[in-house]
Amino acid sequence: MNRLSRSILLRGLPAVLVLLLLCGWLWRGESGPVFATEAVSRGDIEATVVAIGTLQPRESVDVGAQVSGQVTRLHVEPGAQVEKGQLLAEIDASLHQATVEADRAALDGLRAQLEEQQAQFGLAQQQHQRQQRLAVDEATREEDVQVAAATLKAAQARLKQLRAQIAESQARLKGNEAQLSYTRLYAPIAGTVLGVDVKQGQTLNATYQTPTVLRIADLSAMTAWTKVSEADIRQLKPGIGLYFTTLGGDGRRWHAKIRQILPSPPLPPAASGDAGGAPVAMKAVQYTVLFDVNNDDGELMPQMTAQVTFVTAAARDVLTAPLEALQAVEGQVGLFRARVLDAQGRPQAREVHIGARSRQRVEVLDGLQEQEQLITAELPDTHVARFQW
Repeated sequence: MNRLSRSILLRGLPAVLVLLLLCGWLWRGESGPVFATEAVSRGDIEATVVAIGTLQPRESVDVGAQVSGQVTRLHVEPGAQVEKGQLLAEIDASLHQATVEADRAALDGLRAQLEEQQAQFGLAQQQHQRQQRLAVDEATREEDVQVAAATLKAAQARLKQLRAQIAESQARLKGNEAQLSYTRLYAPIAGTVLGVDVKQGQTLNATYQTPTVLRIADLSAMTAWTKVSEADIRQLKPGIGLYFTTLGGDGRRWHAKIRQILPSPPLPPAASGDAGGAPVAMKAVQYTVLFDVNNDDGELMPQMTAQVTFVTAAARDVLTAPLEALQAVEGQVGLFRARVLDAQGRPQAREVHIGARSRQRVEVLDGLQEQEQLITAELPDTHVARFQW
């Protein structure tokens, strides 16, 4: 390197050092907390309890056979619409008809005996009266008077016996006529035939239990049997509104109100420990909540699954905040703590009173203003390079 080059390098080195120091001052790193925020906004809040239910007809009847015999004719099939009193099926009535006819004949025989005995009773009365008159005139023997009196009492007792036999026969006839009427099955309600459990020509045995012939239900009104966890059941009471959807309902919502909450959960199946006496694991307790819904359009069917949402509280067009940004104050119901960013980006503590709450958001009663930036989370520290003039 010649003398001229060395001289230029020595003269330019201080300028380069000054420039590097200036850049280091202008570009300096600053570190600090970074927050995730969400603005307080207006919206709707629903406090809900979610459950699963099964739809059943509000009114249904299992039509059974009260007499044994062969099914001679079925007049309906599944899906048929029937009116109350409509003939549904017929069972062979030949044996029951014969029994009724025999009872009627026996009753006629007893009535004939009663007429004969009434004649005998009339004769006994006349003889007894004649002996009484003769006895006054001492024109008959005492023995004849006594015989006439005994004959009258015997005739009267025979009349009572025949009348009792007639009453018994009438009762037997009435029962057998009822049995005969049971061979014709009529619809007890108007509705839809859900199913027929027998076939024409099948023989039914009603000796020990009543066999079901068919099932009828009124599908114009349905009842949902809903299972609600014991953790949520205290939030519900009769009259609370709800809505539900079905799996194939294309998002349609049906609205109703709670009709009844059954006080006792369904009994679990009998369970026992193992051979070593180990206890059986307990299952979550669920209570049954009932509500009715109109089904005039026939969209709801028995055994459908209903995805039910009970609305325990609701607020429309109110200030809302994310629940994750609030911390409950112990011992103070409805009071929470939160942090917001001020105009300079610094966090400030607030006390917030809330109203209705859903699973994600709450109604803000006081403590926050619309569009305030509510801190939802604090991110890890980051190194941010900033150019300053």
